[in-house]
Amino acid sequence: MNFMFKKHILLTFAAIAICATAIAGGKSTSPQDITVACYYFGNYHPNDPRNEKMKGKGWSEWELVKAAKPRFPGHQQPHIPLWGYTDESDPSVMAQKITAAADHGIDVFIFDWYYYNDGPFLAQPIDEGFLKAPHNDRIQFAFMWANHDWQDLHPARRDTPGATLFPGKVTPETFDKICDHLIKDYFRHPSYWKIDGKPYFSFYDLENLLSSFGSVEAARDALDTFRAKARAAGFPGLHLNAVVWGQPILPAEKTPANPPKLVHDLSFDSVTSYVWIHHVALPKQRTDYNDVRDGYFGYWDSALKTFDIPFFPNVTMGWDPSPRCDQRDVFNNVHYPFTNTISGNTPERFRTALEMTKSRLLSNPDGPRILTINCWNEWTEGSYLEPDTTHGLRYLDAVRDVFGIENRPATQTDATPTTTPRSR
Repeated sequence: MNFMFKKHILLTFAAIAICATAIAGGKSTSPQDITVACYYFGNYHPNDPRNEKMKGKGWSEWELVKAAKPRFPGHQQPHIPLWGYTDESDPSVMAQKITAAADHGIDVFIFDWYYYNDGPFLAQPIDEGFLKAPHNDRIQFAFMWANHDWQDLHPARRDTPGATLFPGKVTPETFDKICDHLIKDYFRHPSYWKIDGKPYFSFYDLENLLSSFGSVEAARDALDTFRAKARAAGFPGLHLNAVVWGQPILPAEKTPANPPKLVHDLSFDSVTSYVWIHHVALPKQRTDYNDVRDGYFGYWDSALKTFDIPFFPNVTMGWDPSPRCDQRDVFNNVHYPFTNTISGNTPERFRTALEMTKSRLLSNPDGPRILTINCWNEWTEGSYLEPDTTHGLRYLDAVRDVFGIENRPATQTDATPTTTPRSR
């Protein structure tokens, strides 16, 4: 084979590789690239069997959004969705969300995923919406197992504790079933988010994970078995992520006694946050957004010192759970969802928080290139990127402007860890 022919072959393979990247539409593997993963809460569709049994036919959390009222001076409620009160389990509706997210630089939807001893909950936005959407290759998806107790808080009464409807603690047998279900029905999907080829799966409530098995050792064994199942299915392993908090929000939440030790003992691969207020108190009914941001950056400082695995920071759009309160009750800071709120969370300030987070991530040449956003659609907690009639697409525009990503589908992303992960 002569030199010119070899050169022609090499150039041809290079062109094929470039075209493949263009078709996949993903980011390059430049050190400047940051994966933007946005949480997604799927309770905005009718006909969920559990919701219908509890609330009546056709109920969804849109009913609380519609019923919200201003609760104190300067309080803006209700928030009205620009796209209307849509059914997220409709593939065409989910396609609109996928397009908007991908066009504005969001790489991953991390669905709040529910599975209890008696089976799944709020699965339709994933199974019927996302997986059947015509272009679900434009964005990746992953799960955060929202294994917290589901309580009767829709709406909540101020002076009556909400009953626990579905306990987050599951049996080892249920967990084994969950592992098989995830690997078979989701992890194999070409759009499922993988880090170094390993499917990403996050745990929201570490205390409930522990209580499901009775000890740290038993929980570690269960996670090791989960990893082994994934390897047997052809994956190089799993990327298991822990959501850690310092301040509980939901009534039944408990903070682990020593989160860094627990995360280490359970051999997680990374740590992240769900929302800023898991780490920062809200001392005023209208606590300033920038104060909460700065408080979270302080937590980020401590997290880098206390955890021996990569930390994925969070940017939160806002906080106002008043729509989940019974609108007849006095609204003050007594318990969730009767809490103080974040104010001044303008699109411009949200953009600044994204810029600060990006700058800090890039300042560490060996650090991770992943952040999470709360949230795509936590309408009843006042933290959503979806357009409303007040701000339109400006929160999504902030993501696009900061991360400078052209219209493109996402591709599998490899994260650079802050520390060398332990072998799995």
